Amino acid sequence: MLDLKDWPRPPRPWLGVFTDIDDTLTTEGAITADALHALAALKQAGLMVIPITGRPMGWSRDFAQNWPVDALVAENGAAAWIPQANGAPRAIYQQSAAVRAAHRTRLQAVAARIVREVPGATLAQDSAGRETDIAIDHSEFTHLPPQAIAQAVQLMRSEGMNATVSSIHINGWFGEHHKLSGAQWIVQQLWGRALDADTARWVYVGDSTNDQVMFEHFTFSVGVANIRRFEAQLTHRPRYITPSERGAGFAELTRHLLTHLS
Repeated sequence: MLDLKDWPRPPRPWLGVFTDIDDTLTTEGAITADALHALAALKQAGLMVIPITGRPMGWSRDFAQNWPVDALVAENGAAAWIPQANGAPRAIYQQSAAVRAAHRTRLQAVAARIVREVPGATLAQDSAGRETDIAIDHSEFTHLPPQAIAQAVQLMRSEGMNATVSSIHINGWFGEHHKLSGAQWIVQQLWGRALDADTARWVYVGDSTNDQVMFEHFTFSVGVANIRRFEAQLTHRPRYITPSERGAGFAELTRHLLTHLS
């Protein structure tokens, strides 16, 4: 992971920034003033800004409405909020309503099994707002040891689910979507273009193991400094790392990015 001082100019002008939310934009659970200002500075410079999170649709609605972003992709790529000029943001989904309804009963059954079989496992407190996945809290309001996290992941996968571990939650869902497919989907939805044709003109910023699919795919991938605590677990590391953690690190990256507009 290279220092930001090695940050290069892109081959063509930047198009935008994808960013994780928890422990990337936020610090102690809230977005910091410098990170919020950084989002606004990116937008003012003409870049597209899209947070991508494992958090639920219900939790992220107000952020999509109030933050200076072009969209907010939630539930690890399954759904998104699109801000509207006047009024509440519009929800869109990768899965049909019928598919989501069919999955809901299965999701709740797996969640109940994990709570029953994994010592100390509890549903994430934001679970009421989830539409396409389940989440087990491991570091937000409770603490699960590594063996319990691994057991929960194994149970999800044994039930045919995809599973990832963020800095705070273990997320599981039915379907082939993930953060990268969510990014590809939202770019096609909003601008009618293929993300893969422009990957070198986008930046991705994250902090955890569930960001690896993005770190692997994006030439300009960045970890805020707190990613060091997951470094030994990363198969795919970000190419660059910020000096500071969380929101302060995101603000540092934004300053470097805006000095290399071309």
